[in-house]
Amino acid sequence: MVQKARIRLTSVDCHKLDGVCREIKDISGKIGIKISGPIPLPTKRILCPTRKTPCGEGTATWDRWELRVHKRLIEVEANERLMKRIMRIKVPDEVFIEISLVS
Repeated sequence: MVQKARIRLTSVDCHKLDGVCREIKDISGKIGIKISGPIPLPTKRILCPTRKTPCGEGTATWDRWELRVHKRLIEVEANERLMKRIMRIKVPDEVFIEISLVS
């Protein structure tokens, strides 16, 4: 049975996240390894309403801040050559990668 590598990517910036996904897809295409993904997982929205005037004077006006965390999932065959090439990808600071092996 072939072992698979599950790559989970998370980022606040979806454009940089898609760029890293594209690089992984290109590398696996050059090597000739089967890939499934990138599968977009649900985006986590963190909402933070804050009062505009911290002292409490005046009307109750609010600022609504939002942070979106985008996630992608990629599954590839766990080939040693592919894993070495994936480790050499220049990943931006905003993108976090988690690689786990699944049988």
